[in-house]
Amino acid sequence: MSDIIRRDPRAEWIARNRLHPLHAAMQTQQTTWMGPNGVIRKNPHAIAAGFIGPAGIKRIDRSGAQQGTGVGGRRTAAAEVKLPLHQVPAPAYYIAVVPDMVGGRLGSHDRDLLGLAHSLAGSDGAVLAIVFGEHKESNFANAGVDRLLVIEGEAFEGYAPEQLVQGLRAVDNQFTPRHWLLPDSRTGGGELGRRLGAALGERPATRVWQVKDGQCIGRAGAGQQDLQRAVPRLILAAAECAEPVSETRHEALPVELSTGVVRSLSRIEDLGSVAVDPATIAMAEAEFIVSGGNGVKDWDLYHKATAALGATEGASRVAVDDGFMPRNRQVGATGTWVTARVYVAVGISGAIQHLQGIGACDKVVAINMDPGCDMIKRADLSVIGDSSAILQALVEAVDNYRSGGQRDAA
Repeated sequence: MSDIIRRDPRAEWIARNRLHPLHAAMQTQQTTWMGPNGVIRKNPHAIAAGFIGPAGIKRIDRSGAQQGTGVGGRRTAAAEVKLPLHQVPAPAYYIAVVPDMVGGRLGSHDRDLLGLAHSLAGSDGAVLAIVFGEHKESNFANAGVDRLLVIEGEAFEGYAPEQLVQGLRAVDNQFTPRHWLLPDSRTGGGELGRRLGAALGERPATRVWQVKDGQCIGRAGAGQQDLQRAVPRLILAAAECAEPVSETRHEALPVELSTGVVRSLSRIEDLGSVAVDPATIAMAEAEFIVSGGNGVKDWDLYHKATAALGATEGASRVAVDDGFMPRNRQVGATGTWVTARVYVAVGISGAIQHLQGIGACDKVVAINMDPGCDMIKRADLSVIGDSSAILQALVEAVDNYRSGGQRDAA
C-alpha cells in the first residue's frame, strides 16, 4: 500500500470552523509546549496522548491513533467525523422525495433535493425518500433521509412510468405529504414529476432553483427568465437548488405501504437498453469519461483502454494542442464543461481551467505520477503510478472479467 497520507477535507474544514458543533472535538490537545525559560513542558494529564487500560492504568499511545493523527502530528483520513443525530419520533407531516438513483445510488442532484427537503421539513417534519426496486446506496442517513420507503416488484423494473405513478399515488394516500419533490432531470425525474402532477391534479413548479419565504423561483424562457410563485405541493427542482445535508445524520428508518400497489395495464413496452457507441455521445451528456493528458505516453493503449471500458474519450488542452486528440474532445473552461457520473483523468495535472470544467462531476478518479498535483487533491480516488502500466492492467482486468462471464454463461 502507498505511504501517502490522504487528506480529509471535511475534517480540516470543521477544525477551522469555530462555529461548527464538532469544532472542539477535532482539535488536537496540546501535550507539550515551551515555557518562558526555553524549557519544554509536558502535560501529564492529557488523556489524548494515551488511553486508560482495563485496570485503570494510563497507557501511552505512540501511534497517534488516539488523537486522530498520523506520523508527525498530521491528521489523516482515518479521523472519523461523528455528526449529531437528527431524530423525528412523531412527524407532524412528511416531505416526500423521489430521487433519480441513477446506477442505484444517490447522485449530486438527488442530494441537493434532499437538502431542499430538509429545509422544508424543519424540526417537526420528516423527509420521506421513495426508492423503486433494488438499490446500492448505503448512506441515506448522511444524505438527510428520516424515513425510507423501498417499493420493489417486477412491475417497477425497466421503463414503467405509469406503474411508478401508481406507486406514488399509494404513497400519497397513506402519508399525505405536505410537499412532493422530484429532480427536474432528463434521467426520469422530470417526466415522472409531470406525470404525477397530472395524476394528482396538481400544477407543479418546474426547474426550481430557489425556495425561500414561501416563494419558489424557477427558470423559464430557455433559462433566460425567472418565474416566482407561491410554493406549490409538487416541486420539480433543478440541480444546486439547495445545499446538501452535511451537518447532521438522520435515522433513515424503513417504512412500508399499508396496502399493495395496484398493477396498471401498461401501454408502454420496454424493449431494454440499446447499445450506443461512446464516441458518438456528446461530451456534455456523457456519464463515463476517460480523459488523457500530458502524462499519457502510449496513446494507442489509451484508445484501447477507453474502448474496453466503454467510456467516452476526453482530453486536456495540452493533449489537444499537441495533436493527440481533436479539439471537440477538450475538457475544461476553454473546452467543454462535463457532468459525468465518473470522470477518470489519466496523466492530467489539474490546471484551474480543467478543474472548472469537471466541477459538476460526481466521482473523479486520478491516475498520475505526482502525488502532490492539483488533480490528486480534487480526486475522490487516486492511483499513483505509471499511466501505461495502469491502463494495461485495466484492459487485462476487463478482458478477464468478460471471458469469465462467458465461461459462466456457457
